[in-house]
Amino acid sequence: MEKEKYPKDAMRVLKETSRTFYIPITFLKADLKYSVASVYLVLRAIDEIEDHEDISNETKFDLLMQLSELFKRPFIEEEYLEIIAPIKEQLPEVSIRLYEWIQVCPDGSLSLMMETASEMAFGMAKWANKNWQIHTKEDLDDYTYYVAGCVGVYLSKLWNWSYGQETNEKLAIGFGRGLQAVNILRNQKEDREERGVNFTPDGWTREQLFAYADENLAEANAYIETLNERSTVLFCRLPLAFAHKSLAAMKKGQKKMSRAEVEQTVEEVQSEVDAK
Repeated sequence: MEKEKYPKDAMRVLKETSRTFYIPITFLKADLKYSVASVYLVLRAIDEIEDHEDISNETKFDLLMQLSELFKRPFIEEEYLEIIAPIKEQLPEVSIRLYEWIQVCPDGSLSLMMETASEMAFGMAKWANKNWQIHTKEDLDDYTYYVAGCVGVYLSKLWNWSYGQETNEKLAIGFGRGLQAVNILRNQKEDREERGVNFTPDGWTREQLFAYADENLAEANAYIETLNERSTVLFCRLPLAFAHKSLAAMKKGQKKMSRAEVEQTVEEVQSEVDAK
């Protein structure tokens, strides 16, 4: 299968899956754009398994562990389809076509992407087996690392691969964790009432979860200050700006940003980056 066969279709599915991440990904230069688009689609594909309401935790654990091992060796489409066969009819397009999203990734960053996918699948399997019951801050740190912090590490490795950018791994993890903490706050009520899942450590108030998000977003701010390539800065600043504004809205009791606020934020970030 040719590498360049799917880029346009990959970007279509990416846009349909998450417009919030589609916008910043389009700012990246070509090698990084397809490296990030590929990993986003691959991770979203396995996330759809972890999040699925009608698939048992036991099945999720088994399939995700198999996928974690599959990402460690040459990825064969037939083997992947065999693994997901018991649940294929329940999965969306982005999951069924996972093999194609791997093909989008440039050869130079493919091993990095596969390592990240394997690590995330393992972490998702681990927490599905625990029914995502977070009891301590260490639990929360572990969960947010596997579903977001490790992506921050992947991105940092990409910057280094593409143009030699050195970054701090702790700050890169904070970047991912901060974005995930905002998602946890946004979905806290639905997770508890509809899924019976608790991502808040025992005894923590919502204010303490806000503080956790603020702490990690501060590391994200520091992380971005270390970057020096325009498209990378734009890519990182946009989701971070969305996170800060979403957090501010939730602290005021609002659910999320409006479409107009999203568009205004894109313009603001572009102007700020161009002014530097």
